[in-house]
Amino acid sequence: MKRREFINWVGLGVLASSLPVAIAACQPSDPASDTAADSDAEDTASTDAPSEDGFAAIGTVAELDESGSISDKTFQGEQVVVIRDPNNSEAVLAVSSVCTHQGCSVKWSNANTFDCPCHSSTFNPDGSVSEGPATEPLPSFEAKIEGDQILVKTSA
Repeated sequence: MKRREFINWVGLGVLASSLPVAIAACQPSDPASDTAADSDAEDTASTDAPSEDGFAAIGTVAELDESGSISDKTFQGEQVVVIRDPNNSEAVLAVSSVCTHQGCSVKWSNANTFDCPCHSSTFNPDGSVSEGPATEPLPSFEAKIEGDQILVKTSA
């Protein structure tokens, strides 16, 4: 084997072995590993099984009032964030915390919007798109206050 042929094969091997790394770097981030979006919202682990009507506790009213939102990345198989309804302080709103653009985790802001830190999409409190690049709204869930508990129903 000639030197030039050997160097070509080594170069080809280096190129082929770096291809998986380049492909992985071009993929969107996994929403479950996106920690930047969690800085203001508290993740509350829910161990309560859903009741017969399908609602399960995600947190308490005191926790919601203290932090402004309650989020749980593993709530009944969904990523959920709950806020007080800005139009009715006695009600709560629950939406998916996964941005519909590329799957990053949104967080509730002081501007009364859900903000995506990845590409700057913003969503209204009801999950509708306020500003793109996202074009689809955040899926919403039925939520209510019962006693001192915040209850969310994630599946029909």
